[in-house]
Amino acid sequence: MKVVFANSAWVAAAERLILRGGSWKTVRLRVRYGLIIHPQAGPVLIDTGYTPHATTGADRSAALRFYGAALRPELNEAEQPLPVLKRFGLSPQDVGTVIVTHFHADHISGLSLFPHARFIASDAAWSRAKARTAWQNLSHGVFTELFPADFESRLDGLSSKQQIEPSDGIPGGADLFGDGSVLAVDLRGHADGQFGLLFPRLDRPLLYAVDAQWLLAALVENRTPGFPASLLAEDASALEPTSATLRRFLTVGGEVMFCHDPKPTSYDLDSEGG
Repeated sequence: MKVVFANSAWVAAAERLILRGGSWKTVRLRVRYGLIIHPQAGPVLIDTGYTPHATTGADRSAALRFYGAALRPELNEAEQPLPVLKRFGLSPQDVGTVIVTHFHADHISGLSLFPHARFIASDAAWSRAKARTAWQNLSHGVFTELFPADFESRLDGLSSKQQIEPSDGIPGGADLFGDGSVLAVDLRGHADGQFGLLFPRLDRPLLYAVDAQWLLAALVENRTPGFPASLLAEDASALEPTSATLRRFLTVGGEVMFCHDPKPTSYDLDSEGG
Protein backbone atom coordinates (compact mmCIF):
# COMPACT_ATOMS: atom_id res chain seq x y z
CA MET A 1 0.00 0.00 0.00
CA LYS A 2 1.34 3.42 -0.97
CA VAL A 3 0.44 6.62 0.92
CA VAL A 4 1.39 10.08 -0.34
CA PHE A 5 0.28 13.61 0.46
CA ALA A 6 0.04 16.61 -1.84
CA ASN A 7 -0.19 20.30 -1.00
CA SER A 8 -3.24 21.89 -2.62
CA ALA A 9 -2.51 25.43 -1.45
CA TRP A 10 -0.69 27.74 0.92
CA VAL A 11 -2.38 29.87 3.58
CA ALA A 12 -0.58 32.54 5.62
CA ALA A 13 -1.07 32.93 9.38
CA ALA A 14 0.73 34.64 12.25
CA GLU A 15 2.77 32.09 14.19
CA ARG A 16 1.33 33.09 17.57
CA LEU A 17 -2.17 32.20 16.36
CA ILE A 18 -1.15 28.58 15.81
CA LEU A 19 1.63 28.14 18.41
CA ARG A 20 1.31 29.36 21.99
CA GLY A 21 4.07 31.83 22.72
CA GLY A 22 4.94 32.22 19.04
CA SER A 23 5.93 35.44 17.31
CA TRP A 24 3.97 37.64 14.94
CA LYS A 25 6.00 36.39 11.98
CA THR A 26 3.98 34.97 9.11
CA VAL A 27 3.95 31.21 8.60
CA ARG A 28 2.93 29.71 5.25
CA LEU A 29 0.77 26.72 6.08
CA ARG A 30 0.18 23.79 3.75
CA VAL A 31 -3.27 22.48 2.90
CA ARG A 32 -2.64 18.78 2.45
CA TYR A 33 -4.79 16.02 1.06
CA GLY A 34 -3.73 12.43 0.53
CA LEU A 35 -3.72 9.58 -1.96
CA ILE A 36 -3.73 5.93 -0.95
CA ILE A 37 -3.06 3.22 -3.50
CA HIS A 38 -4.81 0.40 -1.70
CA PRO A 39 -4.36 -3.22 -2.82
CA GLN A 40 -8.11 -3.93 -2.69
CA ALA A 41 -9.87 -0.55 -2.75
CA GLY A 42 -7.64 0.92 -5.47
CA PRO A 43 -7.01 4.70 -5.59
CA VAL A 44 -8.45 6.40 -2.50
CA LEU A 45 -8.28 10.12 -1.76
CA ILE A 46 -8.02 11.57 1.73
CA ASP A 47 -10.01 14.81 1.40
CA THR A 48 -9.42 17.05 -1.63
CA GLY A 49 -7.72 20.17 -0.26
CA TYR A 50 -8.52 23.58 -1.69
CA THR A 51 -9.63 23.69 -5.32
CA PRO A 52 -10.98 26.53 -7.51
CA HIS A 53 -14.51 25.52 -6.47
CA ALA A 54 -13.82 27.25 -3.14
CA THR A 55 -11.50 30.05 -4.25
CA THR A 56 -12.50 31.33 -7.70
CA GLY A 57 -15.71 29.58 -8.77
CA ALA A 58 -18.17 31.93 -10.46
CA ASP A 59 -21.16 30.41 -8.66
CA ARG A 60 -19.81 30.85 -5.14
CA SER A 61 -22.14 32.29 -2.54
CA ALA A 62 -21.40 35.64 -0.95
CA ALA A 63 -20.38 33.81 2.23
CA LEU A 64 -17.87 31.60 0.39
CA ARG A 65 -16.49 34.64 -1.44
CA PHE A 66 -15.98 36.41 1.89
CA TYR A 67 -14.31 33.30 3.31
CA GLY A 68 -11.88 33.19 0.37
CA ALA A 69 -11.12 36.90 0.65
CA ALA A 70 -10.41 36.57 4.37
CA LEU A 71 -8.10 33.52 4.18
CA ARG A 72 -6.67 34.20 0.69
CA PRO A 73 -5.49 30.66 -0.05
CA GLU A 74 -2.81 30.51 -2.75
CA LEU A 75 -3.56 27.48 -4.90
CA ASN A 76 -0.66 25.18 -5.76
CA GLU A 77 -1.59 24.35 -9.35
CA ALA A 78 0.99 21.56 -9.72
CA GLU A 79 -0.47 19.63 -6.77
CA GLN A 80 -4.16 20.07 -7.39
CA PRO A 81 -5.98 16.70 -7.37
CA LEU A 82 -6.20 16.16 -11.13
CA PRO A 83 -2.50 16.85 -11.91
CA VAL A 84 -1.47 14.67 -8.99
CA LEU A 85 -3.65 11.80 -10.15
CA LYS A 86 -2.16 12.17 -13.63
CA ARG A 87 1.34 11.75 -12.15
CA PHE A 88 0.23 8.29 -11.05
CA GLY A 89 -1.44 7.45 -14.35
CA LEU A 90 -4.92 7.96 -12.88
CA SER A 91 -8.04 9.91 -13.78
CA PRO A 92 -10.94 11.13 -11.60
CA GLN A 93 -12.98 8.15 -12.82
CA ASP A 94 -10.40 5.80 -11.28
CA VAL A 95 -11.01 7.14 -7.77
CA GLY A 96 -13.52 4.82 -6.13
CA THR A 97 -13.39 6.32 -2.64
CA VAL A 98 -12.84 9.73 -1.06
CA ILE A 99 -12.33 9.71 2.71
CA VAL A 100 -13.79 12.94 4.10
CA THR A 101 -12.18 13.61 7.47
CA HIS A 102 -14.49 16.54 8.21
CA PHE A 103 -16.62 19.04 6.34
CA HIS A 104 -14.57 22.25 6.23
CA ALA A 105 -14.05 23.88 2.84
CA ASP A 106 -10.33 23.13 2.61
CA HIS A 107 -11.15 19.42 2.84
CA ILE A 108 -14.26 19.05 0.65
CA SER A 109 -14.02 21.70 -2.06
CA GLY A 110 -13.08 19.19 -4.76
CA LEU A 111 -15.64 16.46 -4.05
CA SER A 112 -17.56 17.23 -7.23
CA LEU A 113 -14.48 16.27 -9.28
CA PHE A 114 -15.13 12.61 -8.48
CA PRO A 115 -18.54 11.61 -9.83
CA HIS A 116 -18.10 7.86 -9.32
CA ALA A 117 -16.57 7.86 -5.84
CA ARG A 118 -18.23 6.83 -2.61
CA PHE A 119 -17.60 9.09 0.37
CA ILE A 120 -16.43 7.66 3.69
CA ALA A 121 -17.38 10.20 6.35
CA SER A 122 -19.06 10.57 9.71
CA ASP A 123 -22.72 9.86 9.03
CA ALA A 124 -23.55 11.28 12.47
CA ALA A 125 -21.92 14.60 11.54
CA TRP A 126 -23.72 14.56 8.20
CA SER A 127 -27.08 14.05 9.94
CA ARG A 128 -26.37 17.05 12.16
CA ALA A 129 -25.33 19.17 9.18
CA LYS A 130 -28.56 18.29 7.38
CA ALA A 131 -30.61 19.31 10.40
CA ARG A 132 -29.03 22.78 10.60
CA THR A 133 -30.00 25.85 8.62
CA ALA A 134 -27.52 27.25 6.11
CA TRP A 135 -26.54 30.00 8.54
CA GLN A 136 -26.09 27.52 11.38
CA ASN A 137 -23.79 25.46 9.18
CA LEU A 138 -21.76 28.56 8.36
CA SER A 139 -21.18 29.05 12.08
CA HIS A 140 -19.68 25.55 12.08
CA GLY A 141 -17.46 26.37 9.08
CA VAL A 142 -19.53 24.23 6.72
CA PHE A 143 -20.46 25.48 3.24
CA THR A 144 -23.16 23.10 2.05
CA GLU A 145 -22.83 24.34 -1.54
CA LEU A 146 -19.54 22.41 -1.79
CA PHE A 147 -21.23 19.03 -1.33
CA PRO A 148 -22.28 17.19 -4.50
CA ALA A 149 -26.06 17.02 -4.81
CA ASP A 150 -25.92 13.23 -4.45
CA PHE A 151 -23.51 13.21 -1.49
CA GLU A 152 -25.88 11.34 0.80
CA SER A 153 -26.63 8.59 -1.72
CA ARG A 154 -22.88 7.95 -2.02
CA LEU A 155 -22.14 8.25 1.72
CA ASP A 156 -20.50 5.24 3.37
CA GLY A 157 -20.86 6.13 7.03
CA LEU A 158 -18.40 5.31 9.79
CA SER A 159 -21.17 3.78 11.89
CA SER A 160 -21.26 0.79 9.52
CA LYS A 161 -17.57 -0.02 10.06
CA GLN A 162 -16.17 -2.56 12.51
CA GLN A 163 -14.42 -0.97 15.47
CA ILE A 164 -10.85 -1.97 16.39
CA GLU A 165 -9.99 -1.50 20.07
CA PRO A 166 -6.97 0.59 21.18
CA SER A 167 -3.91 -1.28 22.40
CA ASP A 168 -0.67 -0.21 24.14
CA GLY A 169 -0.85 3.44 23.12
CA ILE A 170 -2.06 2.69 19.59
CA PRO A 171 -5.49 4.29 19.11
CA GLY A 172 -8.45 2.23 18.00
CA GLY A 173 -10.91 3.20 15.34
CA ALA A 174 -13.22 2.21 12.52
CA ASP A 175 -11.71 -0.31 10.10
CA LEU A 176 -12.36 1.44 6.80
CA PHE A 177 -11.55 -1.39 4.38
CA GLY A 178 -12.10 -4.43 6.58
CA ASP A 179 -8.45 -5.48 6.56
CA GLY A 180 -6.97 -3.41 9.39
CA SER A 181 -4.84 -1.31 7.03
CA VAL A 182 -6.57 2.05 7.60
CA LEU A 183 -8.44 3.03 10.76
CA ALA A 184 -10.56 6.14 11.28
CA VAL A 185 -9.59 7.54 14.69
CA ASP A 186 -11.95 9.92 16.50
CA LEU A 187 -10.20 13.30 16.93
CA ARG A 188 -12.72 15.54 18.60
CA GLY A 189 -12.25 19.25 19.08
CA HIS A 190 -11.53 21.01 15.81
CA ALA A 191 -14.65 20.13 13.81
CA ASP A 192 -17.86 18.16 14.11
CA GLY A 193 -17.12 14.53 13.27
CA GLN A 194 -13.42 15.01 12.56
CA PHE A 195 -11.41 11.81 12.45
CA GLY A 196 -7.80 11.06 11.61
CA LEU A 197 -6.37 8.10 9.75
CA LEU A 198 -4.14 5.51 11.35
CA PHE A 199 -1.91 3.37 9.14
CA PRO A 200 -0.77 0.73 11.65
CA ARG A 201 1.03 -1.57 9.21
CA LEU A 202 3.60 0.86 7.86
CA ASP A 203 7.20 0.33 8.99
CA ARG A 204 6.53 3.11 11.47
CA PRO A 205 2.81 3.46 12.25
CA LEU A 206 1.48 6.77 10.95
CA LEU A 207 -1.43 8.79 12.29
CA TYR A 208 -2.58 11.53 9.96
CA ALA A 209 -4.20 13.77 12.55
CA VAL A 210 -5.65 16.30 10.08
CA ASP A 211 -6.47 19.54 11.98
CA ALA A 212 -6.14 18.35 15.58
CA GLN A 213 -3.25 20.87 15.60
CA TRP A 214 -1.76 23.13 12.98
CA LEU A 215 1.89 22.49 13.88
CA LEU A 216 3.65 19.38 15.15
CA ALA A 217 5.63 21.64 17.49
CA ALA A 218 2.39 22.65 19.21
CA LEU A 219 1.83 18.99 20.02
CA VAL A 220 5.29 17.81 21.06
CA GLU A 221 6.14 21.02 22.96
CA ASN A 222 2.67 21.23 24.53
CA ARG A 223 2.14 24.68 23.02
CA THR A 224 -1.45 24.33 21.91
CA PRO A 225 -2.68 27.79 20.90
CA GLY A 226 -5.22 29.37 23.21
CA PHE A 227 -7.48 32.36 22.68
CA PRO A 228 -8.41 33.48 20.01
CA ALA A 229 -7.56 30.25 18.10
CA SER A 230 -9.74 28.27 20.49
CA LEU A 231 -12.76 30.19 19.19
CA LEU A 232 -12.41 28.28 15.92
CA ALA A 233 -12.80 24.90 17.60
CA GLU A 234 -16.07 22.99 17.53
CA ASP A 235 -15.36 21.75 21.07
CA ALA A 236 -12.42 23.52 22.70
CA SER A 237 -12.64 21.28 25.78
CA ALA A 238 -11.77 18.24 23.62
CA LEU A 239 -8.59 19.71 22.14
CA GLU A 240 -6.29 18.72 25.00
CA PRO A 241 -7.64 15.15 25.48
CA THR A 242 -7.18 14.61 21.74
CA SER A 243 -3.65 16.01 21.90
CA ALA A 244 -2.89 13.70 24.84
CA THR A 245 -3.93 10.71 22.70
CA LEU A 246 -1.56 11.85 19.97
CA ARG A 247 1.31 12.34 22.40
CA ARG A 248 0.83 8.81 23.76
CA PHE A 249 1.02 7.53 20.21
CA LEU A 250 4.34 9.34 19.74
CA THR A 251 5.77 7.80 22.91
CA VAL A 252 5.18 4.26 21.59
CA GLY A 253 7.05 5.02 18.37
CA GLY A 254 4.28 6.27 16.13
CA GLU A 255 4.55 9.17 13.70
CA VAL A 256 2.02 12.03 13.63
CA MET A 257 1.48 14.45 10.78
CA PHE A 258 -0.99 17.29 10.30
CA CYS A 259 -2.73 18.85 7.35
CA HIS A 260 -1.29 22.34 7.75
CA ASP A 261 2.23 21.93 9.17
CA PRO A 262 4.58 23.64 6.68
CA LYS A 263 7.50 21.30 7.31
CA PRO A 264 7.81 18.58 4.65
CA THR A 265 7.49 14.96 5.64
CA SER A 266 8.69 11.80 3.92
CA TYR A 267 5.11 11.30 2.67
CA ASP A 268 4.90 14.64 0.84
CA LEU A 269 5.22 14.65 -2.93
CA ASP A 270 7.65 17.58 -2.83
CA SER A 271 9.99 15.79 -0.41
CA GLU A 272 12.74 13.38 -1.33
CA GLY A 273 10.65 10.48 -0.05
CA GLY A 274 7.41 11.49 -1.79
